[in-house]
This record gives sequence, structure tokens and C-alpha cells, in this order.
Amino acid sequence: MRFIRFSIAAAGMAALGVLAGCAPTKPAQAPAVVHAAVPTCTPAAAGDALVGNWLSVSTQKGVAGALRTLYTLNPDGTMTYVEQIKRPRAPSQGLEESGCWSRSGDALVLRTLESNGVSVDLNDPIYANRYHIVRADAAELRLQGAQGSVRARRMSPGYRLPF
Repeated sequence: MRFIRFSIAAAGMAALGVLAGCAPTKPAQAPAVVHAAVPTCTPAAAGDALVGNWLSVSTQKGVAGALRTLYTLNPDGTMTYVEQIKRPRAPSQGLEESGCWSRSGDALVLRTLESNGVSVDLNDPIYANRYHIVRADAAELRLQGAQGSVRARRMSPGYRLPF
């Protein structure tokens, strides 16, 4: 009996010795992370009709509730994009992004730098959105993008989405 216990203990120690020999002797170094330079926002042209708060309310097939999106395009070229889904008998859920916007002819470009307060990967194309400006006047903004059309109305300065 004593021999069996000794044999089991010796076999266990041998197994631990083999496993210890497989362990790395120094920790692996993490790959170097290359960070893209954070872009600076370019101020909008004086009197640009896109400057302001724009609210879009839409529904999507198969989704219960309304999707509200508030675009705030500031004269200094900064922007915020707040998206909120309001469903019956459920708390609102939302997303808030901030960054820069620019106008290039009939195109609006939104460049997200932070999503829900966290810096984003600037190399990820999901954080750069380009829209064709169909209409922009004092009351309405119509855009056409990769995800479809957007129809928004101008809101007063300082307007925020209610939760």
C-alpha cells in the first residue's frame, strides 16, 4: 500500500516536472500597437446650412418602437451623434458618438473619434460615414447614405433627446 502511494506521488511529481519544462522562460512581448494620429476638426464655412441640431425619427421593419437620431453639427467642425431606440414598455437604449464633420461639395462626412466616451480605432472604416446631401435648408435635411435615406428636421439649439 505504501509502495502504491509512493508510486502515485512520484508519477504526479514527474508530470508536474514535464509541464514546468513546457512553460516559457520569459513572457511573450505584446505586438507594437500603431495608433493613427487623432484628426483635428476643421471649422465649417460661415453660414453653412448644415450647422445645427437635426432630429430624424424612423421605424424599421421588424423592430418594435421608433429609432431617434440627433445629429449636432457645430460651427467649429465638431459633431455629436446620439441614437436612441424607444420601445413600448421598455427603457430606452442608446449610443452616443462624437468627433468631426465636414462638407465636401454635396457630401457630408461624419468621423467618429469617441463612441460612448471611449476612443475608437481610427483605422476601422465603420467610424467614417459619408452621406450624399439631397436637401439642406432652414427646416429640413435629407441625406442618402449606404444604409438608406435620412430625413431630419431642424431642432432648436441645445435640444437633447429625452430618455
